[in-house]
Amino acid sequence: MTDYGPAAPHGPDMTGTHNPIHQMDQNERQIFDYLIKPDDLYDANGVYWADLPFTQRVRFVLGVDSRESSREAGNVWRMFKADPLSPFAYYFKNMVLPGAGLGLEGYVLFSIGNIKPLFQSAFKSCWGAKSAICNVTWIYAVDYLEICGIIVGQILVGILGDWLGRRWGLIQDAVIMFLGLIMLTASWGVTLNGWVICYAWSLFFYGIGVGGEYPMTATSGMENAVGSGKVSTKEDRLHRGRKVTSAFLMQGWGQFFNQVLLILLLLVFHHGSGNPPYSELAAQWTYRVSFAVPAVGTLWLVYYPFMIDNKLYGRKNMQMVGFLLDFILFVVPAFRYEYYTSKAGVTAFQTMYFLSSFFNQFGPNAVTFLVAAEVYPTPIRATAHGISAAFGKLGALTAAVMYNYITTQQKFYIVPWFGLAGMLVTILFLPDTTGLDLKEQERRWQFLRAGRDADYHGIAVHPQHLSWWERFRGVGKHYNPDMDYAQKIEEMRSDWERTQASKADEKGHHEDEDDYEETLYSSDVSTFFEKTRHSPTIEPNEKIGDFDDVKVQ
Repeated sequence: MTDYGPAAPHGPDMTGTHNPIHQMDQNERQIFDYLIKPDDLYDANGVYWADLPFTQRVRFVLGVDSRESSREAGNVWRMFKADPLSPFAYYFKNMVLPGAGLGLEGYVLFSIGNIKPLFQSAFKSCWGAKSAICNVTWIYAVDYLEICGIIVGQILVGILGDWLGRRWGLIQDAVIMFLGLIMLTASWGVTLNGWVICYAWSLFFYGIGVGGEYPMTATSGMENAVGSGKVSTKEDRLHRGRKVTSAFLMQGWGQFFNQVLLILLLLVFHHGSGNPPYSELAAQWTYRVSFAVPAVGTLWLVYYPFMIDNKLYGRKNMQMVGFLLDFILFVVPAFRYEYYTSKAGVTAFQTMYFLSSFFNQFGPNAVTFLVAAEVYPTPIRATAHGISAAFGKLGALTAAVMYNYITTQQKFYIVPWFGLAGMLVTILFLPDTTGLDLKEQERRWQFLRAGRDADYHGIAVHPQHLSWWERFRGVGKHYNPDMDYAQKIEEMRSDWERTQASKADEKGHHEDEDDYEETLYSSDVSTFFEKTRHSPTIEPNEKIGDFDDVKVQ
């Protein structure tokens, strides 16, 4: 005989397919609202922030940001009072360490360009377009092979990261970078041309490790904070972008320290002067020591492996503005090149160049790194991020090849239009993941992979988060907050029933599952599910007697 519990069927219909007689009371609704409608995404009436009228939306977002800023400021002050150095330790642990790999590769990548003038000055007969004893093709290949290695690493290491796991992906990536730095430090040849060839291939090998840093740092940094999209927290929703891009911005510190160290090394090995002409011996010592220093930091990695989160501005607008201003700041000097390169206009030219660099870093460079880690499903996130980053490096490779065959003014004629194209592509095809619960994004992917996209009604298909192309295709037509609310309760019920069935099986019982269940479901939630149980399987509260010999007729 089947026991249907408090939700047993009544009357002639004994199938148990009708709705249970228990209705959700106010206390139970408040509990589910707390779980399903967090106060940083929904107002007091349970309305999603993007569904609010504009003025109320602005007031709600600013209020959430203000409360969160006050909370963080209070935490910092309490940390400072307890230990004045603790805020710096927190920053080092949560911002510097996760981006240490990117900081080291930023150091090395920018070092390649920084030491090139040193090579050209010290090895005039070899290094340069008019080389007398070295093959010009290999001189150019220094730039090509580095970028090709990065592309290979972005794809290969991304795939390995999904296959082996994020931790082992980071470790093997650090090993590749370490070996590449050893090769760069020790690169040699019986001739200058042989040295250039060895140097170029060492850069290719190191580039593989650099390319792997993009998908591995982005995905592991984000998933360490949010549990691969399975656990939703306010910290994730409000600060996910800041956490990931803080690691990425370590590239800038790498560039800064490289320039500082090169200046110091020139002072040491060039008789206390940083001015040319440079001897071959000074150039050799300077570049080799400059590569040996990050090798130590990379070995350590092997051993111990605010606008961007603002809902009103958002990642998409940030990228659009960056692309647009890059277009403007490059197209203006393109058509008045002679003036801006003259003495009268060079200051304005430098200002535009610095601004273009700022908006490139503040916009496309940071956003593409972050969004590529957010929009893809967890099982292929590192692979897809690596492929996305590789396409970006194809653009860098194209520019590296093209720049060897066109004049400086022609570069300014060509480059701006890529910024305009980037802005248009962003407008049309980029979704806005700002403030979107990563758990919700992963939930939508589950429906898509099951071929049930029309059955998903959650906020991931809210027009606020969709691209123009997705809106045109009608992806947002299934958005329905009420249906989604009921659907989430049923999903939670299914999880609860599976856990109850697992607990009933003594062979499959694990203590950590109990702990997880207790933290996920309160007694009120469990009581509600017990009252409205759909499953005919009843898990007894305790075992009474020995029922091994009892047969149910």
